[in-house]
Amino acid sequence: MREKPIPYGRQHITDEDVAAVFETLRSDFLTQGPKIEEFERKFADYVGARHAVAVNNATSGLHLAARALGVAPGQRVIVTPMTFAASANCIRYCGGDVTFCDIDPDTYLMDEGKLSALLESNPRGTFAGIVVVDFAGYPHNLERLRAIADRHGLWIIEDACHAPGAWWTDSAGHRHTTGEGSLADCCVFSFHPVKHIATGEGGMVTTDSPELLERLRLFRTHGITRDPARLSHSDGGWYYEMQELGFNYRLTDFQAALGISQLDRADAGIARRQEIARRYDEAFACIEAIRTPRRADDILHAFHLYIIQVPDRKGLYDFLRSEGVLAQVHYAPLHLMPYYRQFGWKEGDLPVVEEYYRHCLSLPMFPTLTDEEQQYVIDKVIEFVTR
Repeated sequence: MREKPIPYGRQHITDEDVAAVFETLRSDFLTQGPKIEEFERKFADYVGARHAVAVNNATSGLHLAARALGVAPGQRVIVTPMTFAASANCIRYCGGDVTFCDIDPDTYLMDEGKLSALLESNPRGTFAGIVVVDFAGYPHNLERLRAIADRHGLWIIEDACHAPGAWWTDSAGHRHTTGEGSLADCCVFSFHPVKHIATGEGGMVTTDSPELLERLRLFRTHGITRDPARLSHSDGGWYYEMQELGFNYRLTDFQAALGISQLDRADAGIARRQEIARRYDEAFACIEAIRTPRRADDILHAFHLYIIQVPDRKGLYDFLRSEGVLAQVHYAPLHLMPYYRQFGWKEGDLPVVEEYYRHCLSLPMFPTLTDEEQQYVIDKVIEFVTR
């Protein structure tokens, strides 16, 4: 076993990152200072969105998006089951009901055909919106998804926590970056340490809608505004109003400084992830027992995760752990979690995602993974599956 285990993901903090944080810590602002607005502006430019709202984590961002879009008790929203719990929980936080739609067996994204069938089999107005996830870094085709949503009067939240920098190609051959805001109503990103851009905890919501931007900002800060144009009256320069029941979902200025520094090398990180993925692809190409991630010429996979499928997932997982490779599983299907089972979900309801879960394993994937470390991982995987 290796002296130092290899994790499935790892943050990368440089001297430039440390200097950026230190400079902000010595400034006049620690919370909602100028770095927040700078980070929002630069991130919006990076993904091509008109607006971006920084938040303390992506779960808060999903909750804000659902709240801003008006999710209310009794409303039903369609969600993918192959995701972290927050993608569905944000609907429950608002009192809404979650209906899961199975995944595509090749991309692991929400199956568009099954989504259409689900919508067609229910009266118009049954569902309020859709939450989709760019799982592992593979981006949704929002042109097709938007067409489905528009036919049924639905909004779209795109959970792009795995996919900053990814892009897909529309029917006219134009590239669209995840989070650009032209097709999804809101798009949410994560800055957790294992993600492409790290701020410790943190997130961002992008949108092209001025109305949603206003609501996102209001709900982020207790529902409080100081905007003179929004106040019912003013008692003086100190006056503010709480106009909605909001939350404290604010990012700090020094986290934003770290995010800005990390954003400067985001493209380099994507390029390195592509190299790592290609090396895995080549190593496993001729091994029948290993299924590698789908590739397509019309998308750029951001490769937050590199997921293989093997016949004996549990055996490989245990073997790799014993050899110092901390592979991980993403994720247990959300509809089979005890919380969601109480609403009637059971095994057999979503057969594709359940079959995927029986075989999936995430191998180490992060920009500072060395060639030596990756070769060790490859050798150990092949050793197990071919013995």
